Amino acid sequence: MARRPHVAQPPKKEGPRTNQDIRVPRVLLIDENGEKQGIMPTDAALDAAREVGLDLVEVSPNADPPVCKIVDYGKLRYQEQKKKAEARKKQKTVEIKEIKMRPN
Repeated sequence: MARRPHVAQPPKKEGPRTNQDIRVPRVLLIDENGEKQGIMPTDAALDAAREVGLDLVEVSPNADPPVCKIVDYGKLRYQEQKKKAEARKKQKTVEIKEIKMRPN
């Protein structure tokens, strides 16, 4: 009996959806200056991001319509990484010291 070849699952993507991964028909767009541009088709938002040379990143996927922002995705990931490292540095670790006592 021959074995079936193992089909590996595609890797799960971490973080927000970007550019072509955004599959909704309409989004609320916020431009690179932080100004609200309004609700528009996703294709138009992608074109606007390409014109500026930045990425379209889905900031709030659960909103109706989802909120997308034009930002440099690499820079955004770097800043989030720095925030996490800073939070870890400030985090207090609690150490419990134990003493064994006997009746003798």
